[in-house]
Amino acid sequence: MSSTEEPQKLYAAREPVFPKRVKGSFRNLKWAIMIVTLGIYYLTPWIRWDRGPSLPDQAVLMDLANRRFFFFWIEIWPHEFYFVAGLLIMAGLGLFLFTSALGRVWCGYACPQTVWTDLFYTVERWIEGDRNARLRLWKQKWDGKKIRLRATKYVVWFVIAVATGGAWVFYFTDAPTLAINLVTFDAPYVAYATIGILTATTFIFGGFMREQVCIYMCPWPRIQAAMMDEDSLTVAYREWRGEPRGKHRKGADADQLGDCIDCMACVNVCPVGIDIRDGQQLECITCALCIDACDEIMEKIGKPRGLIDYMALTDEANERAGKPKIPVWKHVFRLRTMIYTALWAAIGVGLVVLLFIRSDIDMTVSPVRNPQYVTLSDGTVRNTYDVRIRNMQHDETSFVFSLTSEAALDIDVEGAEGLSVTVPADTTQSQRVYVTAGPDSPAGNRERTEFRLWLEDEASGTRTYTDTVFNGREN
Repeated sequence: MSSTEEPQKLYAAREPVFPKRVKGSFRNLKWAIMIVTLGIYYLTPWIRWDRGPSLPDQAVLMDLANRRFFFFWIEIWPHEFYFVAGLLIMAGLGLFLFTSALGRVWCGYACPQTVWTDLFYTVERWIEGDRNARLRLWKQKWDGKKIRLRATKYVVWFVIAVATGGAWVFYFTDAPTLAINLVTFDAPYVAYATIGILTATTFIFGGFMREQVCIYMCPWPRIQAAMMDEDSLTVAYREWRGEPRGKHRKGADADQLGDCIDCMACVNVCPVGIDIRDGQQLECITCALCIDACDEIMEKIGKPRGLIDYMALTDEANERAGKPKIPVWKHVFRLRTMIYTALWAAIGVGLVVLLFIRSDIDMTVSPVRNPQYVTLSDGTVRNTYDVRIRNMQHDETSFVFSLTSEAALDIDVEGAEGLSVTVPADTTQSQRVYVTAGPDSPAGNRERTEFRLWLEDEASGTRTYTDTVFNGREN
């Protein structure tokens, strides 16, 4: 490289994008998804669900203080984190499934960055006008009108951003109580800090960075190529039908032109500012707004719809060869997507089965290692165990301990009458348990003796157990 040649830039300064308003089926689908997803996000913390007097009545709550997650009638405890892991795996497989079948459909319709950016664009159009009006406003000098419009837009953006950050913290504690505490400045510092961070990121990402987040910050555009193949549906331009493009339709050579009239409608509505006619590009989020814009133009000039459409590479080869188009369902239902679907469904079914067969009681047993055993004055060998009992039922419950072993072992429960302990509803309680081997028991003179510690609900008879070891004197 010569000394006068400039080094290659890894980041291009953002060129402002002013998407034009468009109507059509894909735009309507995006409206519907925006309303549903934002409605779920903002309203879910306020839904109530009666679980009884001892539990919170918020339908969806990540109770970090008590280390539990509530989702309507489902309650997930810390030792059941595999449910969360399973859901995350399902989310990943679902993303692979939809990408392999329909390209970046997640990015185009349901990604939070897309949804909030679309909302901010809507506010911008409502206040500043459509594409041409916003372009003029961008280029004109600062005056009273421009300041007023920009200030109004920023205020609305800020309100949306605050609501976004506020809605997030409501998922972690009782929403009505926290709302009052926030207004009266009695909320914890971490709540204000979280709202501030999420407000700033929403305001900046949705209002200013927009498509730059997708291009430079999100890894998925670079990963998606591994998820797609020649049968994956994505937004594409039928070059063999549209070229050569031209605006004049009444000249002598009009019959030699393609269907594309180079109206730039597809470019003007694109939220990332690309020209889909240039082929597949990393920046394209396959929102399909260019399809709506192009179809509207095709109807006006009397040409068939679908110059820009959802299609696969195999469709291009077939259409160029004059063969019939492959049905959409054959693109979607193929070996790769069926494998993803089977894996996704298997994990989902497994989680549901585990949810219904899980026990309402659980315990963990931790032998006290220092010392491993104690020899009493009569020659009895005693081991100490710290037992954590989880009563996942909504009522106070009495439990009774017992053990089974091939050797003669006895059990004693500290601070309890007999072998029974009472655990409050939805509570984890620690209990110290002693296991002894009498002077004549072989377990006292054996280095290790395995035994099974049982915990039984006295009312229902439900039982759970943990296998552990009794440590005796070494011979």
